[in-house]
Amino acid sequence: MEYNFTVGEGSVGERIDKLLSVNIDDMSRSTAASLCESGAVLVNGKPAAKNYKAKIGDDIFVTVPEPKELETVPENIPLDIVYEDVDLLVVNKPKGMVVHPAPGNYSGTLVNALLYHCRDSLSGINGVLRPGIVHRIDKDTSGLLIVAKNDRAHVGLAEQIKVHSFSREYEAVVYGKMKEENGTVSAPIGRHKADRKKMCVTEQNSKNAVTHYSVVDHNNGFSHLRLKLETGRTHQIRVHMAYLGHPVAGDPVYGPSKVITELGGQCLHAKKIGFVHPITGERLDFDSELPEYFKKFLKKNDMN
Repeated sequence: MEYNFTVGEGSVGERIDKLLSVNIDDMSRSTAASLCESGAVLVNGKPAAKNYKAKIGDDIFVTVPEPKELETVPENIPLDIVYEDVDLLVVNKPKGMVVHPAPGNYSGTLVNALLYHCRDSLSGINGVLRPGIVHRIDKDTSGLLIVAKNDRAHVGLAEQIKVHSFSREYEAVVYGKMKEENGTVSAPIGRHKADRKKMCVTEQNSKNAVTHYSVVDHNNGFSHLRLKLETGRTHQIRVHMAYLGHPVAGDPVYGPSKVITELGGQCLHAKKIGFVHPITGERLDFDSELPEYFKKFLKKNDMN
């Protein structure tokens, strides 16, 4: 896999290994350093040492070797399974768990756990690194995720996501008091030009994105929201809330520089999911309880 980006003003003076870990999804700094040492990182066409300090306008080109099949191995990791049948399962993913293997995270992922639990019963459509994964949620977002156990189920679920008949409801705590009790954000999302790890609202190389929200409660400079997705873009809720001036509490990427560390990442939970079973045609809806970190933060700020 190849990555190419240009250094913006905000990254001037940054070590190249740190810069790569920030700009490439799921890449650790140690992995970035190893890539530099192997000559896989070029700055303005020349190999860069891991301690190279970035200059504005530098053209960064990175070649990341494709992981081998044997690097994704079954691991006996406990799973909170909400529903399971021969075609699919719904799992309640904890905060801090990466969904699928990627540079710097080849073990301890949801996929490693699924390979152990399901053995050979997972859809192969997304290849050996993402078997069964129809959609994903971020590492530090908790909540419900659906997994396909065969290709027929995978295709049926993916089609529902494509036509937006796949319902998803989240809850989040954001900074500030919302001006309106209910609202809709309709703003296209694309990759950030200066920071390739971030998404942003932009008209260039973007996709339509729509998020509906309603206020559950507010206090102490925070608002507890319920959000429904019409589309499912990368970091959609986090980007849209930041765009409104109300970033998700604890978000280290789109929030203020002084991060609320007690949350261990964004206060965002995929609470409900609903879809038509791709094989039986039955409507299925699931609702998960808010996790302890979320309830504790609400209680601390006297919110429901």
